[in-house]
Amino acid sequence: MFQSIETPARTAFGLFEVDLQTGELWKAGRRIKIQTQPFKVLEALLERPGEIVTREDLQLRVWGPDTTVDFDHSIGTAINKIREALGDSADNPRFIETLARRGYRFIAPVTRPPALTPNGVASSPGSEESIAVADLALEDRPARPPTADTPAVQPVPSFRPRRTLPIATGIAAGLMAAAAAGYFAASWRTATVPVRITQITQNGRISPGAPSMENLPAAATDGVHLFAPVIADGRPVLSQVSIDLGDVQPVPLPSEIASPSLGDISPDGSRILLRSHLSPESEQPLWVVPTAGGSALRVSNILAHDATWMPDGKGILYAAGSELAVTHPEDGTSTPFATLAHGRAFWIRWSPDGKLLRFTVLDPIDHTLSLWELSAADHTPHPILDGWTNPPSECCGTWTHDGRYYVFQSTHGGNIDLWRLSGMAHSNPVQITNGPLSFEAPVADRNSHRIYFLGLDSRSETQRYDPERREFLPTHNFLSAAGRISFSRDRQWVAWPDLNGRLWRARVDGTEKIQLTPDSLQVFLAYWSPDGRQLAMMAREPGKAWQIYRVSADGGSPEQLLHEDRNAGDPSWSADGQSLVFGRVTDLMGKENGPRNLQILNLTTHQITSVPGSDGLFSPRWSPDGRYIAALSLDQRRLMLYEVATHTWSTLATTSVADPVWSSDSKSIYIHAFMADTQPIYRVSVPDGHLDEVADLSAFRAGDTADYFFVGITPDNLPLVRARTSTGNLYSLNLDDR
Repeated sequence: MFQSIETPARTAFGLFEVDLQTGELWKAGRRIKIQTQPFKVLEALLERPGEIVTREDLQLRVWGPDTTVDFDHSIGTAINKIREALGDSADNPRFIETLARRGYRFIAPVTRPPALTPNGVASSPGSEESIAVADLALEDRPARPPTADTPAVQPVPSFRPRRTLPIATGIAAGLMAAAAAGYFAASWRTATVPVRITQITQNGRISPGAPSMENLPAAATDGVHLFAPVIADGRPVLSQVSIDLGDVQPVPLPSEIASPSLGDISPDGSRILLRSHLSPESEQPLWVVPTAGGSALRVSNILAHDATWMPDGKGILYAAGSELAVTHPEDGTSTPFATLAHGRAFWIRWSPDGKLLRFTVLDPIDHTLSLWELSAADHTPHPILDGWTNPPSECCGTWTHDGRYYVFQSTHGGNIDLWRLSGMAHSNPVQITNGPLSFEAPVADRNSHRIYFLGLDSRSETQRYDPERREFLPTHNFLSAAGRISFSRDRQWVAWPDLNGRLWRARVDGTEKIQLTPDSLQVFLAYWSPDGRQLAMMAREPGKAWQIYRVSADGGSPEQLLHEDRNAGDPSWSADGQSLVFGRVTDLMGKENGPRNLQILNLTTHQITSVPGSDGLFSPRWSPDGRYIAALSLDQRRLMLYEVATHTWSTLATTSVADPVWSSDSKSIYIHAFMADTQPIYRVSVPDGHLDEVADLSAFRAGDTADYFFVGITPDNLPLVRARTSTGNLYSLNLDDR
């Protein structure tokens, strides 16, 4: 029988808040329509988060014992209405999980928002009343690294098992089902006290960064506030977040620090190291800014991609290329500190006693993340957790204030969770979170074992520009979860990589949809051949560089066209379909040595030739009529045009440029001016270079969009974008709560 549990009048999860007294559902301050019976079902699930609520329980709770209805249909309809209101999915749930023939479970962290005191002041989210209702239960034991005979993540006792696995792991999940059911049943009986997760922010706009572009999510604390980039008007803005109240206030910065990327906070908590991440150059000026904001001091003439303070708070340790060096702001001198044999250092953190430095190494060729350390005595880097995962995916570690624990993030089974080591020892890692969100960017409190972190709950959808209404509108079709989109020349077919990097194709009405690439291949973009029979792709296997592939439009094994130990990208077809022009990637997608120019691959002879005068250019796009090749400068500030017949280059436009797409008639190119304030999409006439603004941030419904990415154009030359409505929030847990 359903036993009602006393639940706070206001309950929150992600961007949503439920008022159980008024029967209202709110999302980021806006009321969401939901019918009475679905709301009652949601209320029942929220009363027992993390637990299975059977269909019989819901029948008695919502309809009562004496009402005769088709309960299977009614409950199923109610669940579908809830999922529609929450933007959830039965196949890959973030909120409500279906357990076949058993019932349903609410799987997201549930919190009680700050209640108003009699004087109208919000109580602290860290108080006992606001502790998360349903969180994690972990057994304090070492976890074994995954092997061929074990699942990628060892099952962790929890009141809330991990959400439904994606398709990529569905077969493995099926084989494990029987064993997992028995294991979790035992875990529920023997689990220790749950680790309590407290939600700090509610706006869902904490910037997740872009790890594939060397922009890792980051935060810092002075003990009272958290400092983190928050997306506002389509761009990250450094903000100060009250740990107790969750209030978010922008930190005023000079215009030179656009799209700030946070390095670290000084030992005394008064100054922050920043660099700009708006420009595509990998090395940027370093700035020191007071935590209150205002004036900024540039650090000498240094260009770096990350930095931290030395333990004494006087010098600054910075990373440039594969080198680590120390600069002293008072005199501007720099001295070498260490050299890395592979990759570039990020997320650089000293141990509390200043004797050990740990950092993340990003390898630009195999695109892996791994943890390294060196001692202050010998400055010799070496990896930690070597071979623990393959390919390695460990990142972004932080020490607790007393050095007892070292907490980092690691990816297993497609999900990112937090793990800990015992201080400076090379012990076996212990998992401390278990979804359902991706938990990243841990930051240690300055006086306790409390850890702050980002809970990533990114939601986005494909939208199409409506020229009559002058706004972007959701597609609400099979392309809603598409990445970059490409239509065939005959307008009959469309192809796209999904958000997991798998390539699909279908007819333009959504029929005959098939997956073209295996789950193991990550596709960045793909373009149709002129005859519509093949697609050329920029893709990579785990732990390897970006390469050029082609695959039949009817499916089959993708063919790797290049076999190089360096990155290649942006394949574009010649008009006759016999050749591909391709380029190299920007430094932010893989900084490497070697020439950066455009090359043409003859698909018959496999001969490769360089495009004359293309040094320093990338992202080529061959016009459908074959007359031109458009390309971008490496700093993404010039759109260049190559006339194939005359072998001459000209500057077509001078503005910030990303993701160029040719119109179907070859008379114009669409580009995204991502560095401009309103981030407009332009149509550039060919060959005169005239710019017409098609749309910008103002074309989105107010309040709905955090930021957006240009992903293609329709056969009618209308822009398609991927609009992100939510990114993530800040959370905390205490390592002593076990």
